[in-house]
Amino acid sequence: MLMQDTAAVITGGASGLGEATARLFRTSGAQVTILDRDATRGESVAAEIGATFVQTDVTDEASVKAAIATAVESMGKINAAINCAGVGTAEKTLGRDGPHSLEHYNRVIGINLVGTFNVARLAAAEMAKNDPSEDGQRGVIVNTASVAAFDGQKGQVAYASSKAGIAGMSLPMARDLSREGIRVMAIAPGLFLTPMLMSLPEEVRAQLAEDVICPRRLGKPSEYAALAKFIVESGYLNGETIRIDGALRMR
Repeated sequence: MLMQDTAAVITGGASGLGEATARLFRTSGAQVTILDRDATRGESVAAEIGATFVQTDVTDEASVKAAIATAVESMGKINAAINCAGVGTAEKTLGRDGPHSLEHYNRVIGINLVGTFNVARLAAAEMAKNDPSEDGQRGVIVNTASVAAFDGQKGQVAYASSKAGIAGMSLPMARDLSREGIRVMAIAPGLFLTPMLMSLPEEVRAQLAEDVICPRRLGKPSEYAALAKFIVESGYLNGETIRIDGALRMR
């Protein structure tokens, strides 16, 4: 799929990995609709890059349906969905104050995993209406997992669970959507310079970078965006999770 033929919805597009992806897609000629809870930041980014913004709660069916409808009205179609919306929490299964909060666990699973599935399924319903390409393709979904899906650390049981679910859905969802000509991929980033990591002191970020094999630094959101773009453009990539982590293996 060529970027100039791409009409993408990008969740979490107001900041971090999603914003970088929205910016790269727009400069590469794609149409973009940003879905995010942060209306102030979302509207600002959208206006700057020439995209559409819809305030969206990815966990809410009605909210996502309305956002998808607005995206179709704005762009004429949807043939790419990039799911970057996500949250995290630091909490052990059993800590000094007792067991892990079920409310916190459900929130992370709800936004990261259920939210990703919610957007993917509703975007797929719109993609299925597209005319197929020469090889029968109608769209592509790119979900965001994490290296935590494979080597999650202490205190990351909720986050790792949610990201493992995203990695695990890639193949069965790709198989489910094969009849409609919709590809499904996942990206598993390592340590990236997202707003969460940027809030840490510089010495802490430097210490984290020491665990990265090569290059020994934290990832740039633009590097995630470049991989998302490559996936959209590479029609034979399907049903797989790609790590982008500088060979990092979490301790």
